[in-house]
Amino acid sequence: MPYATLVAYCIRNLVEGDSVPGTTPASGSTRSRWAGLAVLTLPVILTSMDVTILHIAIPTITRELTPSPSQTLWILDVYGFLLAGLLIVMGNAGDRIGRRRLLLIGAAVFGAASALAAFAPTPEALIAARALMGVGGATLMPSTLSLIRTMFADPAERTRAIGIWTACLAGGIALGPIIGGLLLEAFWWGSVFLVNVPVIAVLLGLAPRLVPEYRGPASSRLDALSVLLSFAAILPIVWAVKTAAEELALTPPALAALTAGVLAGVVFLLRQRRLPTPLVDVGLFADPRFSGAVLGAGLAMFSLVGVMLYSAQYLQLVEGLSPLAAAVATSPVMVFVGGMAVLASVLVRRLGHPLVFGAGAAVAAAGMLAFSRLPAGDGLVLAIVSSAFIGAGISPMMTLSTDVVVASAPPARSGAASALSETAGELGAALGIAVLGSIGTALYRSRVLGGVPGDIPAEAADAVGSSLGAALGVTGHLPAEAAAHLAALARQSFTDGLAAATLTGALILAAAAVLCPLLLRHGERPPPSADPAE
Repeated sequence: MPYATLVAYCIRNLVEGDSVPGTTPASGSTRSRWAGLAVLTLPVILTSMDVTILHIAIPTITRELTPSPSQTLWILDVYGFLLAGLLIVMGNAGDRIGRRRLLLIGAAVFGAASALAAFAPTPEALIAARALMGVGGATLMPSTLSLIRTMFADPAERTRAIGIWTACLAGGIALGPIIGGLLLEAFWWGSVFLVNVPVIAVLLGLAPRLVPEYRGPASSRLDALSVLLSFAAILPIVWAVKTAAEELALTPPALAALTAGVLAGVVFLLRQRRLPTPLVDVGLFADPRFSGAVLGAGLAMFSLVGVMLYSAQYLQLVEGLSPLAAAVATSPVMVFVGGMAVLASVLVRRLGHPLVFGAGAAVAAAGMLAFSRLPAGDGLVLAIVSSAFIGAGISPMMTLSTDVVVASAPPARSGAASALSETAGELGAALGIAVLGSIGTALYRSRVLGGVPGDIPAEAADAVGSSLGAALGVTGHLPAEAAAHLAALARQSFTDGLAAATLTGALILAAAAVLCPLLLRHGERPPPSADPAE
């Protein structure tokens, strides 16, 4: 069935849908619940894969579309910014209009935006398409997670389901470079976006049949002022942090945006306390476990996405691997990520959330520290091993954060609670790209421009300072000796920037290994039993 036909079918189903307030699929058969979970993993894999599949393609996109350094960062993180800004709104919308309905609408938007991104002729068009993908993606994550909350009423069964959900989330992040490498080996860079369309078509065809509808009993409308305030709080703060990281200083515009965002956030929180059905249930943060889980999700994604950005560039531009070879080199990470996500649900019953979470953060911090020691050549083994440790440590962090958040909220508000967790994760991912990416770029630029020979034209020097890929492109127009010198200088400058950025990520994870377990331990409830009869 063509994609357009599926979209039309989906819209007709939404109009004539069977959403019933309070309907829950918990009473369905075990087979139907797990079949529904299998369908819900499709958008999870896609949205997480889209974060990292672009990392393996960014050298090719830079060569083909020639974006500026600022445009390159926006291509990478505008998706996460829109995702972070809309998740809370979309999570609440799903509680009101129906979570499956919102899932299908968002899937149609995400698929259409992916097709637009695949054929974008300019950097500006690609940035706009990525932004539209963020709008669609914001509906997918909270919808899938909140549907799992209502489909699996038994705590032990729900923990296993969330473990699978998180394995798909983390596996998509690890799978992105592999899929990207395979596609770039045979097709043009737009194929990394176009691959989303057939998967979305399958989702639109299967979800109405296998995923039951659910919406909360609340019938009140979304508070429009709260929606505006949420945007006014999140987006200026993100922009201010990104700008300050790029400039290595808090400029007056960045300071003004940061102040405006903080003030809007204060007004937003005060308003939520007075609303009968708020966008954000502030009372959830009174539970230290909930606060620790949300904080942990944000810090984990902050560090993970930042290092994935550098990993793809290091393997291709420093080690000289092709996109496909670089993708194969990252495959061990996927094994560790997926395995630890499933194993976390077993370990937590024996050891408890705080110990497993803290150990995961410590392992990830050690891996990040090792990654920061990569040399400017012959570092392939160290890159693979350290990346595997990072993935193995962050995977249980994400699994347990999601489990705690979902279990803390009542079923009628699980969409909003899930959105809070996903907002923290996506906001952390966007800030990780912006902050860690900007730290590495700033140090690279200062080091490489300080060593560029004076006889290189000014235009070529500007290109050298923009990125490692551009610098290696300039070497093709220089004599052999000068080209070798410039390539070595650029690679060493890049690894210096990589070291500074990933060392920052290691410190963030080390702080999470101490702070988040303390919050999770405070008032900890007994871990769920594997036997429902207990």
